[in-house]
Formats: sequence, structure tokens, C-alpha cells
Amino acid sequence: MVTAMGVSVGLTAGAIMAKGTIRQKERWAAPLLTMEKIGSWAITEPGSGSDAFGSMMATAKRKGDGYVLNGSKTFITNGPFADTIVFICKLDEGNDPRERKVVSFILDKGMPGLTQSKPLRKMGMHSSPTGQLFLEDVLVEKERLIGESEEAAGGRSGAKATFGTERSGVAAMALGIVEQCLEKSIDYAKTRVQFGRPIGEFQLIQLKLAKMEVARMNIQNIVFRQIEMSAQKKPMPFAAASACKLYTAQAAMEVALEAVQLFGGNGYMAEYQVEQLCRDAKVLQIYAGTDEIQTSQIARSLLGGA
Repeated sequence: MVTAMGVSVGLTAGAIMAKGTIRQKERWAAPLLTMEKIGSWAITEPGSGSDAFGSMMATAKRKGDGYVLNGSKTFITNGPFADTIVFICKLDEGNDPRERKVVSFILDKGMPGLTQSKPLRKMGMHSSPTGQLFLEDVLVEKERLIGESEEAAGGRSGAKATFGTERSGVAAMALGIVEQCLEKSIDYAKTRVQFGRPIGEFQLIQLKLAKMEVARMNIQNIVFRQIEMSAQKKPMPFAAASACKLYTAQAAMEVALEAVQLFGGNGYMAEYQVEQLCRDAKVLQIYAGTDEIQTSQIARSLLGGA
């Protein structure tokens, strides 16, 4: 649920608030911020996961005073039910796809040519609907171009900033998963009896709990740092956001796996919920940029790259 709300309020409304005109903010962002409407931020395509810009095939072509949009998106959070969609594509001026500008448009549910799929079946995060979007000759007015200017329409820098926000948000989700795993593991260690005593008295179980607590403290400190920077209106550097995402996602996955192990056979059963937490944790290493992409971003920053 946090993912669904974060994408609607944080990414979709955030993209409009960052680059949109006053009219666009009032028309589309306000209902998202008050949660009257659901939003989705659509960048990922079937052939462009980690290479979001280089392999992007979705296009916008000028037509009179407006544009015609074509393309498909996948793994889109809130995609099946979104009322408002920020659609990211490339401006096709007949030039090389690699040289095309990246632009963003605001779409409404039910527009002619726009199809929103049914929710996809997933390993975890079942409370966060994920789907596909298909656009076939969707005609839009210029007022739907974010910023109402091709130069101010989000672009690569705007999308990159949204990526940074999304990656920062993973830390909060990881903290929630780790806290739940730790709480359930502590309760289980106190009440599960083996060899005549609670398993919490065994040193190997204590080691698992101690490592979970260390991970919880580290992630909590990262979340507090992000909150402080946000309060000071200091955006987190892109590489720093990648570092936070990489560490917290891996820590959440490790803690969730240890929780399943601590519960033994019960941990593999849905009744005890740690298996759900484990399934939910896995996506943190994939969406908003895989662990491998985060590693690359961090390394490039350290070596003086972009």
C-alpha cells in the first residue's frame, strides 16, 4: 500500500509539481495530493528496464497544436486503476532515437487509444497493483505536455530527479519490513520451545536477532537523514540515493530471509507472515533500479562520471 501511495503522491504528483505549470498543478496535481485520484508514473517499457532512456521506444509526434502518442509501458504501479498518468516518451522528429528529447505528458483514464491492463500477478506486494499501458495514436493537446514546453517537459533531468526520490523512498519501505521481521522474530524466539527451552536462549538465534537489530538501526538512521534533508529542502545527490537504496534493499532482503530461517518450517507457511515479508522485500532489489544499476551509479560517481 505504501508503494501505491508513494507512486501516486510522491512520483506522479511530484513530477507535475516539479516541472508543471500552475494550471497543470491545479488541474492534475491537487487531486493526487489530496488522494481524490490515483496516479501512476510510466517510464518502464518491455524492452527498456534498467536502460530506461537508451531503449525507450514510446514516442510523441507533433500534430498541429498537439501531439500523437504511441508506445507501451510495463510494471507500472497503479497502472490498472490510475486516473492520472505521467507518460514519459521521446519526441520523434525523424531523428536518431538516441538523440531524441525526453518529454512527459499528463494523461487521463479513458482517453481514446489508451488501454490500461488488468493487474499483473506478482510474487509479492499484492496490495500495490501493477499493470501495463498501451497507447495507440493517443491525441493530446499541448496543455498536457508537462511545463507546456518541450524544453521544460520533465526531460531526462526531471525523470532522473524522480528516480532519486523513488530510490530514497525505498529506505522507508525497507525499514517497515525489517521492523516487522524483527518484532515477529523476537516474539517467536520467546515462545517457540525446542529441547526444553525457548529458542531465544540459543546463541545462533540470538545472533540472528542481533544482526536484525543492527540492520534496523542503520536503516532508521538513513531514513532520519533523508527526512532532515527534505525538511531543509536539500535534495539527496543521485549517487547517495542509489547508495541508500542499495544498502536498505539488501538489508531488508537479508533480514527477511533470516526471519524465515528463524521460524523454520513455520516460516515457510503463510500463516506466520514472514514468508510474505520475504516476498515483498525482494522487489526492493529490483524496482526503481536493480542492485546492479545502483552499484554502477555509485561507482561512476566515485570515479568522477555522471
